[in-house]
Amino acid sequence: MSPSQHLPQHASPASRDLSQLPVIDLSAAGRGPEARADLHARLHGAAHDVGFFQLVGHGVTAAETDALMRATRAFFALPEAERHAIDNVNSPHFRGYTRVGDERTRGSRDWRDQLDIGAERAAHIPAPGEPAYWWLEGPNQWPAALPELRTAALGWIDRLSAVAHRLLHELLAAIGAPPDFYDDVFGDRAHLHLKLVRYPGSAGDGAEQGVGAHKDYGFLTLLHQDRIGGLQVQREDGLFHDVPPLPGAFVVNLGELLEVATNGYLVATNHRVVSPPGATERFSVPFFFNPRLDARVAPLPFPHAADAPGVTTDPANPLFAEYGRNELKGKLRAHPLVAARHHPDLVERAAA
Repeated sequence: MSPSQHLPQHASPASRDLSQLPVIDLSAAGRGPEARADLHARLHGAAHDVGFFQLVGHGVTAAETDALMRATRAFFALPEAERHAIDNVNSPHFRGYTRVGDERTRGSRDWRDQLDIGAERAAHIPAPGEPAYWWLEGPNQWPAALPELRTAALGWIDRLSAVAHRLLHELLAAIGAPPDFYDDVFGDRAHLHLKLVRYPGSAGDGAEQGVGAHKDYGFLTLLHQDRIGGLQVQREDGLFHDVPPLPGAFVVNLGELLEVATNGYLVATNHRVVSPPGATERFSVPFFFNPRLDARVAPLPFPHAADAPGVTTDPANPLFAEYGRNELKGKLRAHPLVAARHHPDLVERAAA
């Protein structure tokens, strides 16, 4: 089959089924040249046209996923006092538990609670002259009554880092770029981030914002969602479409850094979560595959660069050359209580 037959097919919005995301089987990369070429064609189209897809064939087993979800549900079943003991307002590194309604997206509260976890590292308090984003590197907070959570969460970070690394290589190869082009911006100091999230049902005031419409900052997000649903992706028609849960699949979306790196050829797409009805709980675990905080993401050399439309501009969301500045900007906005307690100087500087 010739290379031209593996270019993505660009159907018109009216001819696509916008209720379904593309399904990508990562295991095809190891099944010979023909299967890998087909994988690349599908991956190219999904990343260029949609910015979202369902990933199967990733190698993560149901037993591994079940172990993580048991630990996640056990955490949210702890008494409030035990969850509040590791409240993220205790952490200048934005790690720990966020109570329902305390996180913000575009200024509006998100009706969910969550535990933010990163790579387990010593605190990096910025020295004079160092960028403020080094505050984002530091230790996690763990519930004393649930030691198995630490093992499950850090193991999941390692497991999904390997999947995301392999996926990024195949994605870059799919658009004709050097697969290892961005290896150096990750290395052993990648800013990996995991959230354990519970949506407790609809807010008492009737608001449906589980989490508001947004794009992710980094390279790739791999999401495990339960069977309840609620994730919605904005498609070519401008509307938000439900993403039905697919057993065993990760929902993958591209972050803003890949859009910037390809001058808009690959797209970061708005998405949101609508709260489940009534008192129904929804659990999800997004994993964010991000580079080093001090990484400067160079433009990607690839043969389709001439077809790139340019990066989406949003005056309310300026993008910076260093990844850490984008991450810190987002954290200060999303967690105003942490920002006010630990970083009032940075809040004042951002508002100036």
